[in-house]
Amino acid sequence: MPTSAEIHLTHWLLFFGFVLVALGLDLGLFHRKSHLVRFREATAWTIFWVTLALTFGLFLAPRWIDGWTRGDTAAFLTGYIVELSLSMDNVFVIAVIFQYFKVPPAWQHRVLFWGILGALVMRGVMILGGTQLIERFHFLLYLMGALLLLTGLRMLKSNDSGEGADFEKNPVVRLLKRYLPLSQAFDGERFTTRVGGVWMLTPLALVLAVVESTDVLFALDSIPAIFGVTTRPFLIFTSNVFAILGLRSLYFVLASAMGYFRYLKLGLAVVLIFIGIKMLAEHWLRAWLGEYLTNVSLAFVVGVILVSMAASIWVARREMGGPKAAQ
Repeated sequence: MPTSAEIHLTHWLLFFGFVLVALGLDLGLFHRKSHLVRFREATAWTIFWVTLALTFGLFLAPRWIDGWTRGDTAAFLTGYIVELSLSMDNVFVIAVIFQYFKVPPAWQHRVLFWGILGALVMRGVMILGGTQLIERFHFLLYLMGALLLLTGLRMLKSNDSGEGADFEKNPVVRLLKRYLPLSQAFDGERFTTRVGGVWMLTPLALVLAVVESTDVLFALDSIPAIFGVTTRPFLIFTSNVFAILGLRSLYFVLASAMGYFRYLKLGLAVVLIFIGIKMLAEHWLRAWLGEYLTNVSLAFVVGVILVSMAASIWVARREMGGPKAAQ
């Protein structure tokens, strides 16, 4: 039997260093000036981040970390795909937020950058806290499984696309408007501005706060989901980070093609239900499938997501074809 991967402080520090370098290059070099991110550019960046994640899980980690097994690779890939898929649902909500607050496309990348930076910190804290709690109270895994099962069932019944949302009722928006000075107009891509000698937050800062609060809500689904795949902090954190780092480019790829992914929420609901059942029945499934359980989970998650996306695209193209497509 191969031993479990031995994760040391050096591994954590090197990975944190990689994240800081990636974020620094993104904002300081490649996106130094705000501009409209075109579909081709966004697609290239999405391919880059996905390739980097796959390279890490399939080639770098097995050679870099002592004791890294095929099970660790499967757990990382499953976690990454689950988190990336759930991020797609987050993308559509962010698109509604930008549309509601009328954020110019050229400034959206800056909001996403700082929003994702905040998401990395918040999810890191949640993962650390969740790991510590589960080590002390293992039964919490069953509670998370039940939560995911209920969430998935609720998503199956929900047709809410976010359209018609009134973000003025958002608690974060109401709190900021009540206690902090807010300007009425954008000041370029700035989050603060000076009006009449008084420093004020711009509407772009308000949008950033809403995006951050939205990510917290999505994390309440995604963090339990990743614990359903593995309870190892390093695998959980790295798969989350790679998914979040690719979220910005993924947004610009998907935001203009939301109509092509109408069944994605259905697929995500099925995935959450599957992971919830897996967490609740882990003992019996592990006894039945043994070390193949992680591989089966990976195959199921990938299959459901691909089928839901393929069905969405097929139906959308048939509708675009009109009467001719039906013949």
